[in-house]
Amino acid sequence: MDRGSGILLHITSLPSKFGIGDFGPAAYHFVDFLKDTGQKYWQILPLSPTGAITCHSPYSSYSAFALNPLFISPELLIEEGWLKDTDIRSNASFPDNLIDYSAVSVFKGYLFNFVFDKFKEKLKKDKKYQQFLTEHRYWLDDLAFYLVAKENCEYKSFSEWPEDIRDRKKEVINEFQDKFADRIEKNKFLQYLAFKQWLLLKNYARKKGVKIIGDIPIYVDHDSVDVWTHRNIFKLELNGRAQFIGGVPPDYFSKTGQRWGNPVYDWSKLKGTDYDWWVKRIEHNIKLFDFIRIDHFRGFAQYWEIPVSEPTAVNGRWVDGPRSDLFTTLKKKIPQLPIVAEDVGLITDDVRELMKEFDFPGMKLLIFAFGDDMKKNPYLPHNYEENCLVYPGTHDNNTIKGWFKTEARESEKTNIEKYLNKKVSVDDINWEFIQMAMGSKANVAVSALQDVLGLGQEARMNKPGTIEGNWQWRFEPKRTLTMQIMKDLKKLTETTNR
Repeated sequence: MDRGSGILLHITSLPSKFGIGDFGPAAYHFVDFLKDTGQKYWQILPLSPTGAITCHSPYSSYSAFALNPLFISPELLIEEGWLKDTDIRSNASFPDNLIDYSAVSVFKGYLFNFVFDKFKEKLKKDKKYQQFLTEHRYWLDDLAFYLVAKENCEYKSFSEWPEDIRDRKKEVINEFQDKFADRIEKNKFLQYLAFKQWLLLKNYARKKGVKIIGDIPIYVDHDSVDVWTHRNIFKLELNGRAQFIGGVPPDYFSKTGQRWGNPVYDWSKLKGTDYDWWVKRIEHNIKLFDFIRIDHFRGFAQYWEIPVSEPTAVNGRWVDGPRSDLFTTLKKKIPQLPIVAEDVGLITDDVRELMKEFDFPGMKLLIFAFGDDMKKNPYLPHNYEENCLVYPGTHDNNTIKGWFKTEARESEKTNIEKYLNKKVSVDDINWEFIQMAMGSKANVAVSALQDVLGLGQEARMNKPGTIEGNWQWRFEPKRTLTMQIMKDLKKLTETTNR
């Protein structure tokens, strides 16, 4: 990755009068902001569909290939001729700085039904739509069917569906498709709209010199179309229920570890398919993003496997992942693998060797840099290699101001002042961290927009280990994105040769 800097901001956090950030005008304005301040990268979180059962975490989805229909912009639907301005006038009101997912889902669901009912007969003759269906048939047909089947099965997990549908009996599938043809088609249509709008935005960013860093979790949800249609590549019971699930063992942060609930891969079965599902997944995401950050990268070296009957992660075990075999296969198909490895936390030598073998950059977080060992701490700037991305903090941390004010130990504050050789306060700590990141030799420095704006813990995106109250923050540009901030960011970008 070329030396440069960028901003971490998820699509949901963009301003919008429709209750949630989307692929519409505010996203284009944000690209302009990045260009005007000299930023070369825009990092986002996964664009996958989300659900209420996981409080709309972007790291939990029913599809590893689909985009979130909630990101479809009503304004762009008007520009493209799918809607008229009068079609989206309603009495719905949304908070300015938080997302009410329930209200947004109801409002956009109405719009989507209206558009589909209006144009469904014309879609059969729409060449671009038909081309999209052909190009994405590998995953799209199953996704569209799965969503309707799930609705008809009272939103139960696929392993609890009637056996004929659960096990994909051909005659039952065909009968179901005929009976619910319109509802299945609507799901395909929404993906068409979402992909069209996203790719237009991505191309706009490219023309402005801004590259997109996307994000995919290593695992997929058990209750997903991917597991339903590819049961052979996961460790499952015959009825489709998981045998083993992923997580991490007990550590400093949790005495019982983390029990994520995602089914683990059967890597021997995947190897037998020449890793076909993973090859298709990476190829798919390369079309969507310029770079792909893979969450929990260490799972490719070894992963923590927990029997599904265990209530905690304590009684799991380390199991070897595919290691270099997977990435050697991927490189045969994709010579230039634009992968960023999420390697935060306890990382072993085999993970470092795997990253080094394929020249994958890792991540450095300044928020973890000022603990006890100030000489060897890998997150301190003087210990970086060039091939990495440095962040003051990420979506899983408090904002820098929020951390400094409510979480940082006195010893950490003392270490910060020793390292910077000056006094620091809560008022300027965010810019001190941004300057450290951008002044480092790391190829890429990425700052969360909340830290650029100098916001406190009220703007935190996610608190790991909790469910409610996450993924809701949005920014209000007129109140927070001032001309002074833009000038300061541009000046720092220029002086640090970013």
